[in-house]
Amino acid sequence: MKETFYTVGQVSQMLSIHPKTIQRYIREGKLKAIKIGKSWRIGGHELSCFTEGTGHTETDTPTAAGPVHTRVSVVADIDAGEKERAIHILNSVTALMNARPMDSGTCTMHAQILEPEMSVRITIWGDIAPVSVILQSLSIYSEQ
Repeated sequence: MKETFYTVGQVSQMLSIHPKTIQRYIREGKLKAIKIGKSWRIGGHELSCFTEGTGHTETDTPTAAGPVHTRVSVVADIDAGEKERAIHILNSVTALMNARPMDSGTCTMHAQILEPEMSVRITIWGDIAPVSVILQSLSIYSEQ
């Protein structure tokens, strides 16, 4: 059976998602793709797994030789008290995400300031190791 490959633009149109978002998914390892020249190609099977939300690829199947991936998600609300401190917390968490080693595993973050409560809501999901490091770092804000 012949494998069908799609460009980032084609996948973007099919899923009604911006092409840069598709490229980010590829970069983060959420969507498996191969690079041909300067452009990415996404296989039909990989696209199906991505859209079905199974996330299954050959590297995720447990084997006797390798570990099984464990992924977690967490939502943390941190009381900031004032806007300047909330911005400081957001900048710190963003720096932690950007400074982690590339081989530490997949980790994605979304953060926002909740102005009525003057708190910061941080949502993190990914492999358990980098998420736990970020959570340990966030604990300093609960001690202040």
